[in-house]
Amino acid sequence: MQLDEGMLEYFREIVQEMVARFEISDAEAVARINERYRDAEISAYPDLMCHEFPEFWAYGLYYYPDEAGRLPTGDEDVDAAFDFSGLKVRPAPAPGSPAWTVEP
Repeated sequence: MQLDEGMLEYFREIVQEMVARFEISDAEAVARINERYRDAEISAYPDLMCHEFPEFWAYGLYYYPDEAGRLPTGDEDVDAAFDFSGLKVRPAPAPGSPAWTVEP
């Protein structure tokens, strides 16, 4: 996907959130983003997705929604009653797959 500098920074913040919250590598976080958004048309900063904080998107890239179709939001107050133990982790893209390739 082609990103302007503002959106590239926004996606870097999503990577930082995933690394900090889920203890995964930068490479895995980038691969998860690449897999999900590789065919997406992302507008220049601020794209519509910027109305949410990066942690909101990080949760959706890492976890499947719960049985009620909900995911944590990254807001500590909103997430205080959320049962994280019931969330299933999405599988990471397979190493060597196109998602693990970052082109300049």
